[in-house]
Amino acid sequence: MVRQSGEESVLIPAGFSPKSLTAVRSLGARGVHTVVAAPKRTVPAFASRYCDEQVLVPSPWDDLIAYKDALLDLASRPDVKAVVPSLEENTFLFSKYDEFAEHVAPLWPSFEALRTAHDGKRLAEVATEAGLPVPETMSFDEVDDWSRELIIKPRYAILTSEYEPSLSPSECRGKMDPVHPEPGVEPDREALTAELRGNPPIVQEYVPIAREYSFRALYDHGEPVATSLKRQIRGKTYAGGASVFCKLVRDPELEEMGRRLLDHLDWHGLATVQFIEDARTGGFKLTEINPRTWTSIPLDVRGGIDYPYFYWLLARGERNRIAPHYRDGFAAHLLFGELQYLLSVVRDDYPNAARPAFRTALWETLTSIYEHPNFYYPKLDDPRPFGRGVLNVLPFGD
Repeated sequence: MVRQSGEESVLIPAGFSPKSLTAVRSLGARGVHTVVAAPKRTVPAFASRYCDEQVLVPSPWDDLIAYKDALLDLASRPDVKAVVPSLEENTFLFSKYDEFAEHVAPLWPSFEALRTAHDGKRLAEVATEAGLPVPETMSFDEVDDWSRELIIKPRYAILTSEYEPSLSPSECRGKMDPVHPEPGVEPDREALTAELRGNPPIVQEYVPIAREYSFRALYDHGEPVATSLKRQIRGKTYAGGASVFCKLVRDPELEEMGRRLLDHLDWHGLATVQFIEDARTGGFKLTEINPRTWTSIPLDVRGGIDYPYFYWLLARGERNRIAPHYRDGFAAHLLFGELQYLLSVVRDDYPNAARPAFRTALWETLTSIYEHPNFYYPKLDDPRPFGRGVLNVLPFGD
């Protein structure tokens, strides 16, 4: 679509998850001109009827600085008034490089707050200072008892030269999945570091999970503008992971804990604060912060709390127009994620998590889809992104 003279635009860096597509749909449907930037033409957001401009940019995983320069060039256009941090590397670049704030509304945390959110060990320390319970968190070398049930994780949510001096400024490595070591067997630190692509490992006590929650928020210089709470019902594996079936809920204790941490960090912009409910005690423990939009954001938007649009209003200085209300109990699925969950039940082996019977897992999945026929990708008035997403997982999809 050709941009009309005087029309304001939003820049949306896109990946393959539903979060950037949701921002495109939300803002495009409200008449905001959408400029979508991605390294590949196969991203589902490019297929959306609400994508007004498609711009190919370098991949941040190939050259982070080239990716930054391409985004900065787009952000410097006079029509672009805001840029939505859909990806982990987006928030890192916006927060680190002051040039972005010269062109668009700087709706992202300070670099000090971001470093804390990205550093799993530092986050555990800061959360403890704020009075929030966290799983016991150690560096790999501090562990003296491998007979316990433990989880090994990358220390950093994203690995760059800021966190690992041996990397060049152009190098960027993403977060890898946690490792569940066999109790009583000390893992090989060198092999683990290689498996985590150089990201130094941290170790946490294993906490049996009764439920997983995510406190979502849009903050304006330390003040909450809009918040919601999600309960994860299924993750992409039977041990947890990214949500594939979840619902919006309310819990005053969790909401207070989420706000307390973000207040303590003087947060600015979007964030999700992840919690687990300890199956042994019923208490909640903090696990991580994600300083960007989140994969399950279609749940919030379809449930009535439109974070991409609220973000746009805040960027435009129209905070008074934000009305944050959502439908308690609204639930939605990531269909491909449900398939990943069922495959995990069949083929994965997590020593610290109980594997459900496949028949039980299949029945629960099908029943929930029947009872809650709400999905991240499929949308009657915008069907092409779902088709593009299906093609992307097929051998001939490219």
